Amino acid sequence: MKYFRRLTWTVFFLLMSCQPISSSITIIDGEKIQRIESNERALIPLLTQAGIILGPNDRVLVNGINTPLEPSQLQADSLTIQIRRAVTLTLVTPQGQQTMETSVLTVGAALSEAGLTLTQGDLLDPPAETAITQPLTVTFYPARELTIFVGDKVVSIRSAAQTVGEALAEAGVPLVGLDTSSPLESEAPPSDGQIRVVRIYETFEVALEPIPFTEEVTYSPDLPLGQKETTQPGVEGIAMIRERIRYEDGKEVSRATESKTVMREPQTRMVQSGEKIVLAPVGGNIPYEYWFATEMFASVYSPCASGTGSCSYGTASGARAGQGIVAVDYSIYSYLAGMKVYIPGYGVATIGDTGGGPIIETVFGVPRTSWIDLGFNDGQIVDMTGWVKVYFLAPAPAEIPYFLK
Repeated sequence: MKYFRRLTWTVFFLLMSCQPISSSITIIDGEKIQRIESNERALIPLLTQAGIILGPNDRVLVNGINTPLEPSQLQADSLTIQIRRAVTLTLVTPQGQQTMETSVLTVGAALSEAGLTLTQGDLLDPPAETAITQPLTVTFYPARELTIFVGDKVVSIRSAAQTVGEALAEAGVPLVGLDTSSPLESEAPPSDGQIRVVRIYETFEVALEPIPFTEEVTYSPDLPLGQKETTQPGVEGIAMIRERIRYEDGKEVSRATESKTVMREPQTRMVQSGEKIVLAPVGGNIPYEYWFATEMFASVYSPCASGTGSCSYGTASGARAGQGIVAVDYSIYSYLAGMKVYIPGYGVATIGDTGGGPIIETVFGVPRTSWIDLGFNDGQIVDMTGWVKVYFLAPAPAEIPYFLK
C-alpha cells in the first residue's frame, strides 16, 4: 500500500515538471503598453496572442535587443517586448529625393540601410546619432575636394558646402569687406572644384591742385596799339582733390576722383590792350612810318613755282603776281587787302593775294592769321622761309582788324 502511494506522488510531480512555466511579459507598442502571462515561447505566436500585427518593416526588441521573428525561443521568466514601428524617412541627396520605410534607431543606421557611407566632411542633417521617432527628412551631401586660390596661397579642403560662401567659411578663408570670389559667394561651387578669392581694399589720397586763372582783355583808346597793360594780376586758385584708389590682391587697379573742393577761387587777370594809333619810323634809312609791327611766318612763291603745277600770274587783287605782291590767308584777306607792308630783306609790298587754309597749321604749325606768303619773280626767289618782322605802313585803317589787337 505504501509503495502504491509513493508511486502516485512520483507520477504527479513528474507530470507537474513537464508543464510549461508561465512568464510575465510586458509589450510596448508605441504609447500602448500591455502586460500578459503566457506559457508561449515562440515570438510570433506570442505577439499574435497579444493581438499585435506587424508591418513588413517593423522590428521587435526583446529586453532591448533586436530579435528576429523566427526562429525565436524566449527563455526568461520576465520579458519586455518593444514593437518598433517603421516610419517614413525622406532622404535628400545630390541625385534627388527618395522615401523609405525604416524602423532603425538612428539616422546613421538609416543611411547605412540605404547603402550610403559617411566620410569626413559629408553633410548630414540631422546628425547621424539623431534618434528616429517619427517621420523625418534627412539631407545628405557627400563631401568633395575643393581647391581655393587666395593670391599666392592655395587651400585644399573636403567639403559638402552648397555655396561658395559656406566652403570659404569652412576653409577659414571668409570674404571680408570688398573681397569677392569666382564663382560668387552665393553660387554653388564649380564642377572643377576651383574657387578663386580676390582680396580687395580701397584707400584715399588727398592732394592740392592749382586752378588756372583766366584772362580778361579790354581795349583802351589811351594805350598805343600792340601795347598791353596788366591792371589786375591773375592768381591761381587751389582745389583739394580726394581720390579713391582700389587694390586687388595688393595691386592698384583703378583710381577715381571722389571729390573736389575749392579751397581758394582763382582771380582773373585783367589786361588792357591799346587801340591808339601811333605812327613810328621803321628805322635806319627806311623812309617809312608804320602803325603796327608783328612777327609772321613767311613762305615764298613765284608765278611758276606756286605749287599748282603750272604758271599762274593772276591774284585776288587783279595785280600781276611777282615781286612786291604778298599773300595772306583767305580768312583775313578782306581785312588787309591793299595794305602796304615793309619786310626787312624783302622790301615794300602790297597785300594783294590769298592762300593758306588749314594746311598752314598742319605743315608749318602756326596760326593762319600769322602767315604771309612772299611773292617773287620767276627765277628770282630768295628763300626767306621762317619768322620775319612785318611793318604795317601808314596810313592806318579806320578800323583795326580784330586779330591785330
